[in-house]
Parts: sequence; structure tokens; C-alpha cells
Amino acid sequence: MNREEKQELVSDLGGLFEETGIVVVTQYKGLTVAEVSDLRAKVREAGAGFRVTKNRLTRLALAGTKFESLSDLFTGPTAIAYSNDPVAAAKAAVEFSKKNEKLIIIGASMGAEVLNVESVKTLATLPSLDELRAKIVGIIQTPATRIAAVTQAPAGQLARVFGAYARKDEAA
Repeated sequence: MNREEKQELVSDLGGLFEETGIVVVTQYKGLTVAEVSDLRAKVREAGAGFRVTKNRLTRLALAGTKFESLSDLFTGPTAIAYSNDPVAAAKAAVEFSKKNEKLIIIGASMGAEVLNVESVKTLATLPSLDELRAKIVGIIQTPATRIAAVTQAPAGQLARVFGAYARKDEAA
């Protein structure tokens, strides 16, 4: 990699760190290419990204960003999972690490807040942004359907009463 490519990589990573909401630092020692591809697919499916990084260049890219406190974690074969949704990257990384012990979560950062491994695992148990939106929509829709049922019920009961009187008059 020549100097220009390195500078471009550092600026790309710097832009990524400016735009993202969470960065989860992992070590992937021993993962095969197929396993890394599977991990990338699962992370992408969760709405996050996964990137293998060069430690020295990543530390340069972290300088001056809100994730600067993560620079000490970049030793050995590291990769980052990142997303705007604070839960998506953590959830995808933790779920994959449960199935494959070769992926080790070292830590994470949400903005200036550094998270240890236990905090990342706790964060992964929370519902994602899309799941929360679905729950809110469900909560909002439920009262509307109940109101519609309540307002329609008296009219239906009234119609049944009139129908019963009509049948009674016809029989008499």
C-alpha cells in the first residue's frame, strides 16, 4: 500500500467515524475467509457494517474524533463493526461471537462513552431501532382499532334490536 492509498484509507475511516453512532472493536484471529464473509453478511443484514482495519492507520483516523478513546484497543488482528443504530452493530457482533468463539469482542464506544465487553453484551439484548419503531406503531394502532370497535358496537347492537322487533312484528 503506497502513501496515497494509506492517506485515502485514513480519510475514509475518519469520515466513517464522523458519521457512525457506535463502533464495536473485535479481534477475528483464526476466522476463515468464508466465516468473515458470513459475518459481513449477517452484520449487513442487521443494518450495520463490518471492516477489517490496519491498527496504525485506524489510530490515525481515530485522532480528533469522538471515538478517539478506542485507540488503545487496536492491537492484534482487529476489525470494527459500526452502525448509526446503537444496537445493530453490537447485536450482530455478539450474536456471531456466540456461535463462533474465534470472534472476540474487545470493547466499543458510543460517541465519547467507552463500553466494556459486558456493556456491549447488555446493549445487544436491547431491541433495535426498527424493532422499537414497530412496537410504537403497534401501540398507536391498537387504541385506534379499539375505538373503531367500540363506536361500531352500539350501532350493531341497535340494528340487532330493530331486527328482533321486526321479526317479532312479522310473527304476530
